[in-house]
Amino acid sequence: MAELQPVEAALTTLLDDVAPLPTELVSCSHAAGRVLSDAVPARLDVPPFDSSAMDGYALHHDDAGRSLPITQRITAGTIVQPLSPKSCARIFTGGELPPGADCVVMQERVEEKDNLAAIPADIPAGDNIRRRGRDVRADASLLDAGVRLDAAALGHLAGQGITEVVVRRRPRVALLSTGDEIVEPGQPLAPGQIYNSNRPMLKELLERFGGEVVLVASVPDNPEGTRDTLSRAAREVDVVISTGGVSVGEEDHVRAALESIGRLDLWRLAIRPGKPLALGRLPGEGGRTVRFIGLPGNPVSCFVGAWLFLRPLMGALLGCPALAKLPTLSARADFATNTGPRRHYMRVALEFGEQGVVAKAFRDQNSGVLSSCVGADALAVIPEQSRIAPGDIVDCLWLRVD
Repeated sequence: MAELQPVEAALTTLLDDVAPLPTELVSCSHAAGRVLSDAVPARLDVPPFDSSAMDGYALHHDDAGRSLPITQRITAGTIVQPLSPKSCARIFTGGELPPGADCVVMQERVEEKDNLAAIPADIPAGDNIRRRGRDVRADASLLDAGVRLDAAALGHLAGQGITEVVVRRRPRVALLSTGDEIVEPGQPLAPGQIYNSNRPMLKELLERFGGEVVLVASVPDNPEGTRDTLSRAAREVDVVISTGGVSVGEEDHVRAALESIGRLDLWRLAIRPGKPLALGRLPGEGGRTVRFIGLPGNPVSCFVGAWLFLRPLMGALLGCPALAKLPTLSARADFATNTGPRRHYMRVALEFGEQGVVAKAFRDQNSGVLSSCVGADALAVIPEQSRIAPGDIVDCLWLRVD
């Protein structure tokens, strides 16, 4: 029987020779969640001019401590005139600082009467001013290659007047389910059948990781049907994912089918949950190599495997370092556990308090108990041959997408 492989070996095998996908031009209005293929340089200074940080009065700091005539009223968007010596301008937040002024006094500190503003003394130069280019300088790097476009990044692009960006094409994914006992939600259940919980769960996770599920299919429980389904899927996608059928049972045909038409790179991991997992390659159209991941059928094993393997693969195909590696944080365990020769990934909720982060384990960690994944913030990583007591520090993989 093949030796159980560690997660690190599996990831190395999975990501070997994976290259980022081709690029495409998309509108920024449809670019949320997409990954930049190239760095985007800034076109403009942001802010584009010196402006007031608040409502008040603009003046030269040498004129502070006097009553100054108000010679202009400047709102955001107003075309300004040079400030006359020994005068001030009524200015509002975002208004352009007029030439000759070098500070702004907030309106609460000024008394205004008969078009004169009594300015307090000792106002420093630069007070309450947003300087041109404080945020971004023209020709500097605005966003780096590999950045995933979230709300702030899209706002950054809009602030430059950019309407289109070049991004990586989304990885096309086939999501296959094995087992004649698996029934889609909405259909009646016959004796011995169960609903397919893995398909909608994986579809949502894959889309969160930047992929696009373009093919869903059920795999027949026979060798010929399994081979045909894998071959057809590989012609249409970049990644083929199956659930179930990778164990050692007489009706588990996926491993044999993969070996007959493609290549099996790795099988069986030293982890809990998720020991039966297959990694390999299938021939695609035009000589392309299509990655194959055979996840276990148990829903928790499927969930854990998606975070450990599908997310890094999507990150590599998208050229996105933030996706390629899960963020890790340390927490105090509120549980006790022992491990044998397999690394355990426990579903935990995180509590953030004055004493630090506490990892609270869900009571039932069985691989068939999907409720342990509902509300899980992280996977607590318990190394092989370990004994954990309450209060011990454990590393946690934070289940979030940057």
